[in-house]
Amino acid sequence: MRDNLVQQLSQELFRLVKGNASFMPSPEVSERHLSEVRALREQLQGVEQQVTFYQEQIADRDAEVYQLRQSVQELTDRSRMLEQVVQELPKIYRQKFAERMVPIREKVTQIQRENRQLHAELQSVSYRLAVRTRRQTHLDLPSFPKGMDAAFPSFGNA
Repeated sequence: MRDNLVQQLSQELFRLVKGNASFMPSPEVSERHLSEVRALREQLQGVEQQVTFYQEQIADRDAEVYQLRQSVQELTDRSRMLEQVVQELPKIYRQKFAERMVPIREKVTQIQRENRQLHAELQSVSYRLAVRTRRQTHLDLPSFPKGMDAAFPSFGNA
């Protein structure tokens, strides 16, 4: 904008000087032009300050946008990573569960083996105890008189 104003001013001066070579501005006109130039310079300085202010704001906003984009990228990456972890969780859970079940299955197998062995030993001991008990104590079976054979029915023809 400043360059445009300077260019316009120089074109106007060039046109005035070229158009009338013998033109010599009067002191009043010259003073008026100088005051206009001062006013234009002041306006130009104000515009330059505004431009500088807006450029600083734009630079600040650009930096903020850059930081926000970085944050968005980091959060997007983290979100993807978390999604992947969540998708892998069932597989990891099953794997860890299977790993923890191995010693439990081995223990159950060992306990079942011991249980079968103890059951076999119990049956053996029970049988030996029953045989020993029969030998030591004679069974007290009722005895019937010899003449009572006719009192009991015979199942021979059944």
